[in-house]
Amino acid sequence: MRYDLAIIGGGPGGYTAAEEAGKHGLSVVLFEADQLGGTCLNRGCIPTKALLHVSELYRSIKESESLGLRVSEAAYDFEAIHERKNQVVQILRKGIASAMKAAKVTVVNTRASVTGVNEDFITVNADETSYEASYLIVAAGSVPSIPPISGSKLPGVYTSNDLLEGSGLKLGSLIIIGGGVIGCECASIYRNLGAEVTILEMMDHILPPMDREIAQRLNMYFKKQGISVSTGAQVTEISGEPGAMKVAYKDKTGKECTCSGDGVLLAAGRKPALGGIFPDVLLPASERGALIADEAGKTSVNRIYVIGDARAGTPQLAHVAEAQGRNAVASILGNPLPVNLSVIPSCIYTSPEIASVGMTEDEAKAAGIPVKAKKSLTGANGKAVISQSESGYVKVITHAETDVILGAQLVCPRATDMISELTVAVSEGLTAKSIFRSIHPHPTFSEMIWEASAP
Repeated sequence: MRYDLAIIGGGPGGYTAAEEAGKHGLSVVLFEADQLGGTCLNRGCIPTKALLHVSELYRSIKESESLGLRVSEAAYDFEAIHERKNQVVQILRKGIASAMKAAKVTVVNTRASVTGVNEDFITVNADETSYEASYLIVAAGSVPSIPPISGSKLPGVYTSNDLLEGSGLKLGSLIIIGGGVIGCECASIYRNLGAEVTILEMMDHILPPMDREIAQRLNMYFKKQGISVSTGAQVTEISGEPGAMKVAYKDKTGKECTCSGDGVLLAAGRKPALGGIFPDVLLPASERGALIADEAGKTSVNRIYVIGDARAGTPQLAHVAEAQGRNAVASILGNPLPVNLSVIPSCIYTSPEIASVGMTEDEAKAAGIPVKAKKSLTGANGKAVISQSESGYVKVITHAETDVILGAQLVCPRATDMISELTVAVSEGLTAKSIFRSIHPHPTFSEMIWEASAP
């Protein structure tokens, strides 16, 4: 069977590329060994946010007396919460399947591997059937990394897959190894539902890639919520059995410490899922297990592209994979790349939400750029006061001489929605004055962007 394009991986990057190519008249075959939607839909972004929504609602109900609401005996049904999450996943999965059908994409639900490459086409084998395609996009995604810690494979030690798929895991206490995005979001879910949560982070602050001020603010919120956070923690051993797990670690001073919980979550990052796709003789140039590619996604092997988590140097974000998918298809069609990949917003769905884009104040100063930073605080925002939001802010970083917006950091309700306005500003080189000239409705959280952009 011969196609214009073959895609391995049906996650956000893969299905977006497939739909885009189909709309442009290319014949497309999409290989997905599991479920359409990939990690993001089935055991990542969507399940996490669905559980965060419900758990935050439960916490809000318990804390509603200060608003004049009295709710007696608030309770939750753990199985029903996960059933609702599964319904959300199923609805979106069906939507993707419908989009593939509308774009006339052939979906093959099995593993695929590359068996041949020549000047004219690539051969892909799937379930003992050979497929030929003029181009190949690898969108294989990633899997949880298992750190080399003694006891990391014991029963009672879990990955985010275990917590987010199916009926989940009801735990009264949880130790989380890793204070990145996955660890922090899972900590919020379980703490909102009343579990005792401990985070052990190897670096000197949680959310290592984010601005230190943001990390410090979230750390403060976590402690207020009763989440124990230990940074500079070197985990040495995991022991015990489900329901009675123990983690030994050295704290930042080198002191030997232990903590106990019903389960342990390994949230130490993810690695590309490229196993079995390429024989060694056909493997494109790689770096730390990920394929190296240019701006369009072209690898060192002619006619083979890579997008998403399997691509070296790529932030492991669904919206990045989608953007790369669109660019890869445009390159195959010989068109200009439609999406600017140099400006990427990052979002964390804790309470309060966190979002950032572009440069931080420290990064700009380190680059020798004269900067101006201005904050707008939630305490002065009507919508934030009405909703009893935690103290937070919107911070806009501008070039001190040109007023061009270089970056922004948000710690406030709806931060993950509001970051898009600032992403456009950074991407298009807009000035803070151009934001301030545009009226923002009152009362809204977005007024904080307006205030932080004022001269």
